[in-house]
Amino acid sequence: MKISLIICTYMRAKALTNLLNSIKKQTKIPNEIIIVDGSLNNDTKEVVQKVALKNLIYYKVDEHNRGLTKQRNFGISKTNSASEIICFLDDDTVLKENYFEEIIKTFSTDKKITGVGGVAINENRWKLKKPSKSYNSFLYYELENFVIREGLRNSIRNLLKLQSNLYPGKMPSFSHGRTYSYPLNNKIYEVDLLVGMSFSFRKIVTDNIKFSTYFEGYGLYEDADFSIRAQQFGKNVISTNCQLYHYHDESGRPNKFKYGKMVVRNGWYVWRLKYPKPNFTSRLKWNALVWVLLLIRMTNVITSTKKKEAFTESFGRVVGWFTLLFDKPQLK
Repeated sequence: MKISLIICTYMRAKALTNLLNSIKKQTKIPNEIIIVDGSLNNDTKEVVQKVALKNLIYYKVDEHNRGLTKQRNFGISKTNSASEIICFLDDDTVLKENYFEEIIKTFSTDKKITGVGGVAINENRWKLKKPSKSYNSFLYYELENFVIREGLRNSIRNLLKLQSNLYPGKMPSFSHGRTYSYPLNNKIYEVDLLVGMSFSFRKIVTDNIKFSTYFEGYGLYEDADFSIRAQQFGKNVISTNCQLYHYHDESGRPNKFKYGKMVVRNGWYVWRLKYPKPNFTSRLKWNALVWVLLLIRMTNVITSTKKKEAFTESFGRVVGWFTLLFDKPQLK
């Protein structure tokens, strides 16, 4: 399969260097590697010029095409028409050596698979179950022969009976699903949502839909929006063999107030995209969970060393929720 890789970047020259170096070591090199740079300086351009990597194509975009969704659409428009798979990676990731080889293997297993997501192994907290140990269902989530320790937010959701009964990556009718991927067990799992740090699609998807311009700038949840719309063409899956590291570089991220607003408003957008007419119970659960998660975040004002960030993000969430009362996003 011919692969086009699109990497959108903004003010992360050092992080991008690490990613490109990991691509050099791949058992399968993409047929083209398209860098779409929205940076305000030339640091990234200078880095790319020094990288000895074949099939590398660099574009510096202006303000009109700057922002994650716009840059991704720009990158799609520059892909070779002969490409069969369009891959997207965040610029702060580093790949295992067989990443693209495993992408091809996953698509080859089933023609109905049109979207494939990878797993960040440095964030993967799944452990093999110990036969001699019992696991409290409020504190642990079990899947097959693996178990994961629930974070505070999920433990509280379990206690309040607001937890999803679906597998990770599947969106319940009240939207707030489990978000911690899958154990590294060499299996493939069908999901609704893929994570933008690492997802790939057959070209039939990118030929027919584009990333929504509603998610401008940082574009929180633009990957969820695209994943949901991509399902009209086939199945989305997570392959636990498609492995990488995700380092969450802080440069280029929005201020915490804007981020807090996006968590709520963009979260509402993707919920209603998947479920345009949720019933009363689902509406009640969605709103209840917004406030539960907000209150948990507010506790970080006391417990965290980044008290100002916790407060401004919490305030952003409050503002975001109240704006939904009179100014709901228009689904596109």
